[in-house]
Amino acid sequence: MSKLSFPQPDSVAPGNGYSHVVTGPGQWVAIAGQVALDADGKFVGVGDPEAQARQVFANLDACLKAAGATFADVVKLNFYVTDIAYLPAIRAARDEYVDTTNPPASTAVQVVALFSPNALLEVEAYAVVA
Repeated sequence: MSKLSFPQPDSVAPGNGYSHVVTGPGQWVAIAGQVALDADGKFVGVGDPEAQARQVFANLDACLKAAGATFADVVKLNFYVTDIAYLPAIRAARDEYVDTTNPPASTAVQVVALFSPNALLEVEAYAVVA
């Protein structure tokens, strides 16, 4: 597990559920955007943002483990959602995996569409592993 630091800039309001800055020494790990596909490539939770968010975070967890990382090593999450109203369900799933005391930096963007009409959200992660 890396030794991450979460400095708070004096002139920036604290983030609500995210950190503005995360630093740490180690190996950079980039995880491609994950959608709610199961191991067989089938969509989980079609039309259900909560079920999709749970699958997305399970996929991210598996990808991190494959890289020798955990969510404790994640420094940045990028969220792409087809409706910003899904954020509460996404945050609930995120909070099952992420330390909310020192959360990673993050960005949330509403997009017109993702690669499939079944995909309601896509999340990519960046981690630093010591």
